[in-house]
Parts: sequence; structure tokens; C-alpha cells
Amino acid sequence: MTDDALNDWQEENRRYLVARLALVRAALARHAARARAGASATDAPDTVAVEGANVVEGSAAQSNVVADFAESSGAPPDEELTREGGEAQTRESHAERTRESGEGRAHESPAALAVLCDALSLSSFERDVLLLCAGVELDASFARLCAEAQGDARRDYPTFSLALAALDEAHWSALSPASPLRYWRLVEVDAGRDALTQARLRIDERVLHHLTGITYLDERLRGLVEPVETPSELPPSHRELAHRLAESWAGEERGQALPVVSLSGADASGRRAVAAAASAMLGRRLYALHSADVPQGVGEREALARLWERESVLQEGALLVEVGEGEGAHAVVSFVESVGVMLFVSARESLRLRARRSLSAEVRKPSAAEQQQLWQNALGPLAHELNGQLETLVSHFNLSADAIRAAGAQALAAAGREEMGEVLWSACRVRGRARLDDLAQRIEPAAGWGELVLPEYQLRMLREIAAHVRRRGVVYESWGFAARGGRGLGISALFAGSSGTGKTMAAEVLAGDLRLDLYRIDLSQVVSKYIGETEKNLRRVFDAAEESGAVLLFDEADALFGKRSEVKDSHDRYANIEVSYLLQRMESYRGLAILTTNLKTALDTAFMRRLRFVVHFPFPDAAQRAEIWRRVFPPGTPTEGLDYEKLSRLSVAGGHIRNIALHAAFLAADEGAGVSMAHILRAARGEYEKMERPLTEAESGGWL
Repeated sequence: MTDDALNDWQEENRRYLVARLALVRAALARHAARARAGASATDAPDTVAVEGANVVEGSAAQSNVVADFAESSGAPPDEELTREGGEAQTRESHAERTRESGEGRAHESPAALAVLCDALSLSSFERDVLLLCAGVELDASFARLCAEAQGDARRDYPTFSLALAALDEAHWSALSPASPLRYWRLVEVDAGRDALTQARLRIDERVLHHLTGITYLDERLRGLVEPVETPSELPPSHRELAHRLAESWAGEERGQALPVVSLSGADASGRRAVAAAASAMLGRRLYALHSADVPQGVGEREALARLWERESVLQEGALLVEVGEGEGAHAVVSFVESVGVMLFVSARESLRLRARRSLSAEVRKPSAAEQQQLWQNALGPLAHELNGQLETLVSHFNLSADAIRAAGAQALAAAGREEMGEVLWSACRVRGRARLDDLAQRIEPAAGWGELVLPEYQLRMLREIAAHVRRRGVVYESWGFAARGGRGLGISALFAGSSGTGKTMAAEVLAGDLRLDLYRIDLSQVVSKYIGETEKNLRRVFDAAEESGAVLLFDEADALFGKRSEVKDSHDRYANIEVSYLLQRMESYRGLAILTTNLKTALDTAFMRRLRFVVHFPFPDAAQRAEIWRRVFPPGTPTEGLDYEKLSRLSVAGGHIRNIALHAAFLAADEGAGVSMAHILRAARGEYEKMERPLTEAESGGWL
């Protein structure tokens, strides 16, 4: 709504409220006059006329809010009545004309009171009770008339007894806790020691301000719900989904409970953006509530549901309940089913409702083409200077629209100081770390290709793995392989070999060469004895990794991915389900997943068939061990008379060679000398003792 339209609506709203208050005040004045006159009622007509004239009094002496409303609404002077205006129009004709004026112009932009009564199904009597309570707050004369009507100067407040006697079309059901007035907490009953009909009635402060045209979030909801900004830009697939959802709600019959829209998928920010866009299409403002803030107690939960339903009416809002992993599912379902207004549920998996209709929609990450367009929009003219690097970014990092905009802003801030492509690449890597750092151990790649000592075949296989990861955007997207389905597009590799043969180092080399993060999956945190928990843990890891394009290293994976057992009980069945889930996720994972095992034969044959690469890391022969010894000491390490041919006689793998070299370096440093054969011999004896193996004369003879 524009500022001019808002000002016009506020003026019409004031006119409408003034008119309705005038009618209620007139009814209250008549009842007060009858109370003063007593049974004879001899002077009642004159008194009523005087009081009726005072209903729309606009003189400067009258200092109440209703007079301010009337003045600001621009009421013509001939409509203002004073106590002395004996020839003024009758109260009825004036009120009717004012009412028609307010309602007629409010037809296109309804007044707050009219919308409230229609949405909450208030009867005319309940509406007037609400106005009676509002009048006491807005017009000082209402309190005086209440005292006069009840024959007690101390009872200058409205009660149900007074309303039943003074207002038209009164009905006892308005006093019920199930009536709109009390159910929606429009008025508060301050019973104390008084009977229900004699208790003080107060209008809820939030409702009072709403009637006067002031909009704000109820203070009882602050800290629980937060406004969600409508996205300025949506990928076409998300915009189309939001449009379909808005059309579904718009097509529902009036008076029927709206279905809950359940948004699922791995793109949490995308789910929020779609909900905000769909709400905006229906003229609604979206607010978000986190599932952790839904009360566990039944009473508190019902109170929150009722408060939000009322708030959604007051400011035409919609609610988005964002569900975290395993956060009070029962309480969330109960809350969602008790809220009858426009509501979204956002969760990784669709929430199952028992007693409420729902519409389910999956919000996927933007497609590769949409991501590329988002990058171009985020970077503006600088996008053309990247010379094709955007395609590489999209092929490695599966980012949401919000993440792309944030990374783009970071790159623009650094423009001119650093190379744009490097800034973008680093920003994308950092964006994906937040979630993965909580689930796996990040390893900083320190080794390069020059430090790997492997047979030529194994080295060639490793370089082919790197080529698959580096060129997947070309093959999958440009050449069309992805269009044939996501199954089998995951790049998975098995590194098999005994301990210390270089499997983890090879993973480091690949991650460093590809400039991607390497995460080691701690199986003790993934595998759970509780049925279904292992799949949830694996899903969290893969979902987090999808965004960052990280290399996943499942170290000693045979413990988790061993041979699927024969089903003998429910635990066997669910163990097989865990393996099947892993196979499915590996086949669809966009990045590189590396599994290491000491015993390749322990793996299931079906599992082996779905792996794209299998690299066997052999135990190094003497020539390879000599080469490892030549490369194991950094250039800055002082050495004295090392004989690499003699050192190669130590029958240990590369991992043990590194341990021996490091130990020897510390021994030499402690003596202030360079690393010698003597230091290595002492270190080797310690390493062999650790392995519970004897250091033979054939291995160490002639060293000293």
C-alpha cells in the first residue's frame, strides 16, 4: 500500500470507528438516562436528546480521542452537534449517515473493525460490547455514562450486565468462554470477587490499537516469531512453485480450514523464500517460528496457537514453522494441527499430520542454469570478467540463492584488491563449512603429488579421479549426462590397502589438487545402535557436503559398509537398510566420496559394483621404500650420512616410515645435531616395539 493510500485508509478507518462509537455511546446514554429517570421516566426524552447530541460533540472543550478522530477525519461543521444545538439533526439520522459514509468508502479498503468482526464472526452485540470497552479507553465520557447507568460512581467501567441492558440484540452466549469475545481474548474479564456479569471488562491493548489503525506485532509474540523478508529475486523454479501454492490457497472455499503447506527438501533458505513469496502473492506478511520455541505444555501451546490465529487476522499474516532435526515432533504436530489459519511447515522431510489437510511440495536447490544466472545477477558487470569460471563454480558448489548472493557480495567487496575468481572460490568453500564442521573432522591438505610414492598405475587412477571431479560440469551439464537421471552420477572411490600404505595421503593430495575441503567422517559419530539414527546421521553429512562440494573420506569404512548380513532379526534388517541408504546417497552425491579399507574382501559385492573407482594401495617394495625415505624429510631438516638403500631394508609401510623419521628428527634436535642413521635406528626400535615386531639384523645390520 502506498503512503497516500495508507493515509486515505487511516482517514476512512477513523470515520468508521467514530461512527460506530457514536452509536454505542448513544445507546449507553439512553440507558443512563433511563437509570436516572427511574420508573416514571418523565424527563427521559429531553435527557436522551441532550445526551444524544453529545455523542458527536466536536467542540474544543471536549478533550477525548473520539473528538480527535472526528476532527482528523474532516467531518463537516454542520455535522457537529453541541449540547446547546437544539435544532441539530436527530441522533439516528446523523449516525446512519455517518455509518453509510464510513462503510461506503471502506468497501474497497475495509475498516479494521469491519475486517475483525467478519474474520472472527462477531455478532452485532459482540461488536458493540467490544466498542463499549474501546470507548472507555478512547472517550472520557464513556466512563461517566457507565457510572451513571450502573448507579455507582465507582463503577465507571463496562460490564456484561451493563452491555446486556444497554445494547441492542443482546444475547447471553456472548458471555461464554467459547464466544469470539473471550475465545480470541478480545476483551479481558477482571472477575476478582465479582460475579461474571458484574466483573470489569477491558479491551485487549493489541486489539484497541488495531481498531485505531496502528499495526505492530503483539508483544507476547516478540522473541517467538520473526518477520521474513519477501525475496526480491527467486529462481524460476521457486517462483513457479510459490505461484502454485498461492493459487491452491486462493482456490479454497471461504470458511473452510486452509490446508497446511508442508515444504521439504535440502534447501532450507529456499523453503523460507518460497513461503515468503507465496504469502506476498496473497497479500500476506510471513512470520517464522522455530520448532524449538513451540511450548511442550498443552495449555501454553494452545494459548500460543490462539494468539497467533488472532494476530494473523489483525495484520493479515502467515506463519512458517521451521522444524529442526528431531525437535519435539509431537508438540510441533499438535501446534500445527490446532492453528486454522495460513501456515507453512518447513522441514527436511515432510511432516506427517494426523488431523489436518496438507499440501506437500519439495523445494530443491536451483538448477545449474539457475545458479549461473543467480551468480551473474549477484556479480553484475564483473561476471563477464571471470572468463568461464562461473561454470566451474556451479559444477563444484551446489549453493542456495541466498548463499550465492552472500558470496557475490563478499567478492564485490574485495574487488580490485584480490583476484575475483580466487575470492569467489574461497567464499564458496567457507559457506559450506559451517554445517560440516559440526559433523566431521576437516583435514587441511598438506601433501602434494610429489610426496606420493605409488606404482604408475595407481598414480594414473588417482589423476583420473581428479579429472572426473574437475570436468563433471562439462560432462553432466554441457554434454547432457545429468539429464538422464541423477543415479550413478556420484564420484565414489575405494582405497584398499594395509595400514600406512598412503590411502589418507592420497585423499589429501586429491583435495589439495582440486582446491576442495577434505572431511574425515568419524564413524563413532555416525553409526548408532538406535534404529534409523545412522541414516539420519549419514543424511546430515551428505546434505551438508552437497553445498560445499567437499571430499568425504570414510576412513576404515569396512566397519560401516561391510557385507550385508543374512536377515535374522529386526536389527539385521535395519543394518541392511543403512547400507542401502548409503549406496543410494553415494550414487547421487555431486562431490567425491572416498572409502578406505584394510580388507577389500570385507565389502559387499553389490556395494563394490556401485563404486566408480577401486584403487589398490600395495605394500611398498624396497625401491619404493627408498624413494619414500628420500622424500620424507623436509628440505630444511639437517641430515648426516643417511643411506637410503640401507633404510629401505626396513620392511614397513610409508606411514611407519613417517613416524620413524619424525621421531628421529626430535632425537637429533634434542642433541643439537643433524638426523643420522643412529637417530633413525633408535626411532625404528621404538616403532617396531609399538608394532610388537622384532627389528631383525637383516633390516638394520651395517647401519652404524
